[in-house]
Amino acid sequence: MLAAMSDLVTQGPDGTLSVSDNPVIPFIEGDGTGVDIWPAAQLVLDAAAAKHGRSVHWKEVLAGQKAFDETGSWLPEETVETFRTHLIGIKGPLTTPVGGGIRSLNVALRQVLDLYVCLRPVRWFTGVPSPVVHPERVDMVIFRENTEDIYAGLEAEAYTPEAEKLRWFLVDNMGWNVREGSGIGIKPISEVGSKRLIRAAINYALSHGRRSVTMVHKGNIQKFTEGAFRNWGYQLVGEEFSDVAVSWDDCDGKPGDRLLVKDAIADITLQQVLTRPDEFDVIATTNLNGDYLSDALAAQVGGIGIAPGGNINYVTGHGIFEATHGTAPKYAGQDKVNPGSLLLSGVMMYEHLGWHQAAADIVSALESTIADKVVTYDFARLMDDATEVKCSEFAAAIVDRL
Repeated sequence: MLAAMSDLVTQGPDGTLSVSDNPVIPFIEGDGTGVDIWPAAQLVLDAAAAKHGRSVHWKEVLAGQKAFDETGSWLPEETVETFRTHLIGIKGPLTTPVGGGIRSLNVALRQVLDLYVCLRPVRWFTGVPSPVVHPERVDMVIFRENTEDIYAGLEAEAYTPEAEKLRWFLVDNMGWNVREGSGIGIKPISEVGSKRLIRAAINYALSHGRRSVTMVHKGNIQKFTEGAFRNWGYQLVGEEFSDVAVSWDDCDGKPGDRLLVKDAIADITLQQVLTRPDEFDVIATTNLNGDYLSDALAAQVGGIGIAPGGNINYVTGHGIFEATHGTAPKYAGQDKVNPGSLLLSGVMMYEHLGWHQAAADIVSALESTIADKVVTYDFARLMDDATEVKCSEFAAAIVDRL
């Protein structure tokens, strides 16, 4: 049964969300360690909301193995419709077989709801073990395009009639030398998709007082896809943001009080985020580049176990926030793993809803817990004199510090 309209998150004509103090928010527990990290994250999210006189009515919906076991469908239409109706939701990790089987359920949700932004803020929390000397210099927000590039899923398997038909079309009509026995994928990058992603990144940078937006691409080689992404981005700056933003070439690197929009080649970016991280602020990039960058940056600040993520359509108001790591089935049910990724994704969700103080309280309590060296095994093994606790105990320790 659907929630009453007063309990739904709704979007006004100006694009802003209207959120009650007691919204109904759908959630997917997740496969594997979802059974451990979701209850832990929910405990903290509920406590932080209650501190400010709010509460969330959590509505479970099914996807992944649990959905298949109960309904015979990996992604029931009821789940998609619930997210569509309620606008905002949160999910744990979902199973995605490698090299066959079902396509990614995460990708399916993004495409069905046109969640074109994968938002990945990456920052260091004091006390978190890091492999780099100055993790505090990493404070970036990645806007990764979610619906095009390789995640469009336009592939034909090698030796199938579809692959051979496509190969011969490319050989005969395009003059391309495609080797026999090739799997073939198509990488679409559109002007509409590029501009809406870069527009979202620029708007975020402006509203959050950020200094720059860097468009990361491989346009030196892929000139008509990733090169076009870069060119459309600079075009957008001139068309829509010339009063508040300026491109690198138009200001000789001196933007004054305007937002600086620049670009960088993907491979050198992976080096420079290590050697010169404070030169990067907001990053706008295509799908595959964003995948690599997100995980590489997460490694600098403590690993993907504490890296949050959200998938957002800023036009329709839809957003699904998610743990960014896999299901880790060998740890499932052991009350062992770090719930940080899902919890901090919940923090992102609260910020998106306008519950800024509750979100800030969770971050502060999380930092305090880590500073006291009360941590799950993944951090404890890298810290001296740490107190190793279970997933649920880590959540309880955070609540104690709210």
